[in-house]
Amino acid sequence: MQNAMSKKKIVVIGGGAAGMMAAGRAAESGAEVLLLEKMERPGKKVLISGNTRCNLSNARDFEDFICMFGRNGKFLYPSLRRFSRNDLLNFFAGQGLKTLAEPDGRIFPASGRSSDVVAALIQYMSQNGVKIVMESPVREIEASGGRVTAVCTAMGSYRADAAVLATGGASYPQTGSTGDGYKMAAALGHSIVRLRPALVPLMTEGTKAQSLQGISLKGVRLTSFACRAEDIDPALIPGKDCGRGIAGRKIRLPLIESRTGDILFTHYGLSGPAVLLMSLAVADALEQGFASLTIDLIPKKEHKHAEEELQEMLNRYSSRLVQNILEDLVPSKIAVSVLAEAGVSGQTRANQVTAPQRENISRILKDYRLDIKGPRPLAEAMVTAGGICLNEVDPRTMQSKLIKGLYFCGEVLDIDADTGGFNLQAAFSTGYLAGDSAAIHG
Repeated sequence: MQNAMSKKKIVVIGGGAAGMMAAGRAAESGAEVLLLEKMERPGKKVLISGNTRCNLSNARDFEDFICMFGRNGKFLYPSLRRFSRNDLLNFFAGQGLKTLAEPDGRIFPASGRSSDVVAALIQYMSQNGVKIVMESPVREIEASGGRVTAVCTAMGSYRADAAVLATGGASYPQTGSTGDGYKMAAALGHSIVRLRPALVPLMTEGTKAQSLQGISLKGVRLTSFACRAEDIDPALIPGKDCGRGIAGRKIRLPLIESRTGDILFTHYGLSGPAVLLMSLAVADALEQGFASLTIDLIPKKEHKHAEEELQEMLNRYSSRLVQNILEDLVPSKIAVSVLAEAGVSGQTRANQVTAPQRENISRILKDYRLDIKGPRPLAEAMVTAGGICLNEVDPRTMQSKLIKGLYFCGEVLDIDADTGGFNLQAAFSTGYLAGDSAAIHG
């Protein structure tokens, strides 16, 4: 162990999941560590993650886990091998925090409280002597001769042998993630990949979705296309999920993604897990042109069977209003919308529905279309896509390839994944590697 006089001085900028892990590990590895956090308490974004339960990792096997990060996932190989999911779970167990995996693979603290995760990380830092200064936003990182020399705040400068930039993204700014790290990195010559909202609701054109505000649907198929809704080719709608994180499913435009899951109609358009998962791909498509969605409202029935079942229901309840019959399949407001689009009055008796009308109704039930206006603002996104260019960071150490002694970890990097604990595991793993490397290499 190094003596106090020779200890490397490391400043960690940002007290989120990655920053706290980096600070604790750097100190554990023998460095003198100062953590600077702009907010009044650390871990504010961790506290609200997973609906305050903190989905901290996922039980998927390694290759499937990497796949969830898309083409940038390969950057994470060294950090995930250095500090794996099992390492993370053992770490928390060592801090007295039990975890549990749910049937879908998501891993949470057994207590169901994100505050326990933050408490464990604070305890880890405290055990290893990390000094924490709150309400201390960093202005810049100073470098001389191609290496870090100091970290500057409004209250003064701190000499540093190394700095770990762990400022997070630019989503949920109320938690302190306001994009500060991108400016600091850019000032030192780093390229910033364009920031976009990921895991964010989508706004739709017109009032179609808005008229259904408050309605939630479970287990429907949502498919996105890079074209206007009226130009969707129904023959291209897949029967299986496809998109980022789903191995073995090749996609060709205009198809973007297809997912089965829950959705929610809102005053601006659509939200819900299935929408959030495909939102980044849709937002990227919009920058090139148009994007639209089609919803299979009755995904358990093939189109032919859906029409046959509808005919059977119309025959069986011939004197009932067609709207009442449809309400056995979908919520009332959606039934009204489907009939309006099919050109059929809801007051029509079942025995008065023509064959073309029946065909239209069943078609729309399987292919309910909406044009996408755009994603909700970045500030509302769960995760920021884009960030510090990975080509300028050594994945084996998380050190900058441009400035010696400058390390990066967490969401400030150009890495993002679907929901399910992947992003937090990446934050912990890159944080651990950055802190370890900074202490060893400075």
